[in-house]
Amino acid sequence: MRVPVLAYHSNNIGGNDYADNDHVALAEDLRRIHALGIAIVPLSRVVDALLDAAALPERAVAISFDDGSYFDWYDMDHPTCGPQRGFAGILRDFAAETGASVHATSFVIVSPDARAILDRTCLVGRGWWGDDWWRDAEREGLIAIESHSWDHNHHTLPATAQRDQRKGTFRSIDTYADADAEIRAANDWLDAHARAPRTGLFAYPYGETNDYLVREYLPNRAAEHRLRAAFGTDARPIDARSDRWNLPRCVCGHHWNSPDALVAMLGDFT
Repeated sequence: MRVPVLAYHSNNIGGNDYADNDHVALAEDLRRIHALGIAIVPLSRVVDALLDAAALPERAVAISFDDGSYFDWYDMDHPTCGPQRGFAGILRDFAAETGASVHATSFVIVSPDARAILDRTCLVGRGWWGDDWWRDAEREGLIAIESHSWDHNHHTLPATAQRDQRKGTFRSIDTYADADAEIRAANDWLDAHARAPRTGLFAYPYGETNDYLVREYLPNRAAEHRLRAAFGTDARPIDARSDRWNLPRCVCGHHWNSPDALVAMLGDFT
């Protein structure tokens, strides 16, 4: 078992070229993956294979999105870069073009109050960080909704769940109270408001974690947080030796920034 997980951010729109627009990159990458004969499988199936020895295709990748704004779901007009095909539309286009199965997991910031502020501090203040599309995504079965924490412990928020307000890193979430507020509370809200059958996945904000989360809170409090696996951002594939509480993901624009670089990475990882 060697399965790379690719991560994209729909808010990463700095132009209309592959290297500065994750929408352009995703559309091109899906075609490259298909041309290589690599299957795209749901991230939950990769976790099933790791934990329960479930079968996977001989060569497979999984797709994930982080932060979960309207750019994941809707076609949008970017204020400087113009019309953008939403991630969901890109997945649908690919499926219609190739007949291949495709699925992605969107790790969303859960707190409505945090997203309302982040919409102003990180986007353009037009209400594009809403959650009204989450149930539609779950019903369609194209994009699964999973947790990227309660408030991302984001540095632009006036206050976060972190006890000492050490913001801008997830390494500071290192006590039971902080972890419970960021992880368990986020799952509670998602289960109550936003999603269908859950697969119990979590992505660390900033890709950052610590020994408390990986060695204590996540393995020992599973009955409370109800997660099955958590993901960081190391550039390597998931294999049989991977730690379920710190699984690797490769990030578009960071670990690769061209189609050729992706093809080379997949050649090494699958």
